[in-house]
Amino acid sequence: MRPDLKSIFSEVDATIISDPISIEGAKRCELMFTRSNHTSGNTVFSVEVSIDGTTYVTYNKLIDNVTNTNAQNKTRVASATLSSNTSKIYAMDLEDDYFKFMRVTATKTTDGKASCKAYLELAH
Repeated sequence: MRPDLKSIFSEVDATIISDPISIEGAKRCELMFTRSNHTSGNTVFSVEVSIDGTTYVTYNKLIDNVTNTNAQNKTRVASATLSSNTSKIYAMDLEDDYFKFMRVTATKTTDGKASCKAYLELAH
């Protein structure tokens, strides 16, 4: 199935928890976190996952888009902190995991606006 680009939230200037996003049957999920209108402070982005749509837990396996040598493992993190006008891409490690929903949190300190997009490929 062809991947689908979803805008989870755009140019939000306050702390936000997104609405749940269905990722049931997802093969891949790439997330792009963006901070704009930065003067000072930062925005911390994190992802929570759920198997039932009621209870959410922090997802600690976001794969950071950093350079590794062939001998190193993928770098997994629980959150992304952006402290300038920038964007970063992270992948969810869904090879061994299966979740029904995810939601994204952006916690703002001082100023700036937060955006998040997801590129989602479903198995069916």
